[in-house]
Amino acid sequence: MTTDHSNGWEAVSDRFVAIRSPVGAALVVGWAKDHLPRSAAILDIGCGSGMPIGTALTVEGFSIWGVDASPSLIAAFHRNLPGMPAVCEPAEGSAFFARRFVGIVSIGLIFLLDAADQRRLLANVAQALEAGGRFLFSAPREACRWKDSLTGRVSVSLGADAYAAHLDSIGLRLAGCLSDEGGNHYYDVVTRI
Repeated sequence: MTTDHSNGWEAVSDRFVAIRSPVGAALVVGWAKDHLPRSAAILDIGCGSGMPIGTALTVEGFSIWGVDASPSLIAAFHRNLPGMPAVCEPAEGSAFFARRFVGIVSIGLIFLLDAADQRRLLANVAQALEAGGRFLFSAPREACRWKDSLTGRVSVSLGADAYAAHLDSIGLRLAGCLSDEGGNHYYDVVTRI
């Protein structure tokens, strides 16, 4: 039996692409325009097909570097964003192209990982951010668990207090929180200088 490094997303990739809505894309683009230099390279952890987040950011002149563990979603990313680099590997173990980024986003991914992998991923993000860099990720504000509607697997939010404490322990600071038009919660994170 082979291990599914995509945590169930490869099996539902076609359905995910078909139902992925543009909710949150405007918030992510606004955040990037407000906090990052134009034409900056942005790492998109859990990039999926590149729709809608990656494509919306490239329209604004940013370059997107994608990481996703689903081979089908990475193939779709390459079709949707030709010329933008992307690798098929689990986010929690990725080397993030062995480089640093001024901006990193992870929308709809972190809470899909168990608590230990979330903490490990956040620590890796801290190492991949340039000094003064920013990171935006989504997860519910409250600590909670639920079953993902597509994969049937358990999703976990550590909650705002736990995320803030862990970020502080790895050299990052929670700068604020945002909500999109669908009521999804985002954490705006900066490096401590």
